[in-house]
Amino acid sequence: MTTLLDALDLGNRRVAEAYPGERTQRQPIHTASGCARLFTSAIVRKLGGLALRALEEYAPTPEALADALDLKPALARLIYPRVVGKLTREPIEDLRIDFEDGFGNRSDEEEDRFAIAAAGELANAHASGTLPPGVGIRVKPLGEELKRRSLRTFDLFLTTLLTITDGRLPPNFVVTLPKVTSPEQVAGLASACDAFEYWRDLPRGTVHFELMVETTQSIVAADGSIVLPKLVAEGRGRIVAVHFGPYDYTAACNITSAHQGIAHPACDFARHVMQAALAGTAIRLADGPTNVMPVGPHRSLPDHVLTEDERAENRRVVHRAWGIHARHVRRSLVAGFYQGWDLHPAQLPSRYAAVYAFFLEGLDAASERLRHFVDMAAQATRVGDVFDDAATGQGLLNYFLRAMNCGAIGEQEAVDGSGLTLEELRSRSFVKILANRRRPLS
Repeated sequence: MTTLLDALDLGNRRVAEAYPGERTQRQPIHTASGCARLFTSAIVRKLGGLALRALEEYAPTPEALADALDLKPALARLIYPRVVGKLTREPIEDLRIDFEDGFGNRSDEEEDRFAIAAAGELANAHASGTLPPGVGIRVKPLGEELKRRSLRTFDLFLTTLLTITDGRLPPNFVVTLPKVTSPEQVAGLASACDAFEYWRDLPRGTVHFELMVETTQSIVAADGSIVLPKLVAEGRGRIVAVHFGPYDYTAACNITSAHQGIAHPACDFARHVMQAALAGTAIRLADGPTNVMPVGPHRSLPDHVLTEDERAENRRVVHRAWGIHARHVRRSLVAGFYQGWDLHPAQLPSRYAAVYAFFLEGLDAASERLRHFVDMAAQATRVGDVFDDAATGQGLLNYFLRAMNCGAIGEQEAVDGSGLTLEELRSRSFVKILANRRRPLS
């Protein structure tokens, strides 16, 4: 019996170490990507202004937003001021300064110059307190053609940034590695982080990075095995997230351009593999972007004022793009992907509106279920039974935490709806809440 129990102990410890559960830090609901060439310390304020202008022009009332996104008018009236408040207060939750697809292939001299300039702008934003909660850079892939350029930008950007900031990275800074095709590429970036920290006298593990699943080789290895756990292992504890790139992935699957997109069944397969391979590992998952931009075909120019017909056509185009984007966002949320990418500031209104609608539509049901779970658990404790569905209780708690973090509901709404105190919500642990609420047997 002792041998059997020892074997079970070993196996259970391995599971606990491999699957520690979700990170306690806030997860952003989106990542906005912008070309490194255009990055300035004022970028967040600029993007927020453009997003508000798009909302004011194409959905100046809750009813117009309801029409664009196919929302119930009452829900749109509830959401609208929250979207305006979010775009005013915190328009960007997570930002990537892009040296890859959005930047293109330029001369070494150009990329060096923009890497130095972008690092300086980031340092200025960090000093002035204008950065979003999360920020980072996306380097080029580490394939044979671009590996040297990628690592050079990594080193040059970080060296410049840390020289200006006296060795301090902004909070939640991350490096994004795109188009991964082999575990050696992940190991290579981990080794580059090791070397950078050693030579810059930084604590080990300071630099984190994330992977982008954009190739079939980042899903299935040559021997047919699921490769994601191997990729994460090669990151040696530095990987905090895995993001999905639907357009490169569908292209890699030989899907024609007309049918490439986030809703293709091939993308569903890749996301399911990501979930199954990484659920419970503390690696966060993010879905890809919608590439239909909410931009009208007609522009007002100094010598041309838009006609009413042109304005109407612009509105139809933007509303259609918003509707597509909102449906994609909701699809991701339903599938358990609570973060996605945005490529244009005019996508921010539809992003936040869709996310807020998702959480507020289910708020009453989640409130009732969470209260019921807490009561059931307390009753089980009082009568000496075992309450063994804590995972569902944690899922309901996470619902409130995500809704509160993104601005869908306020702190008092979360307290009133959940029946928990603010301190209990902030503990982020259903098990701890139950332990603190236990009553002695009567």
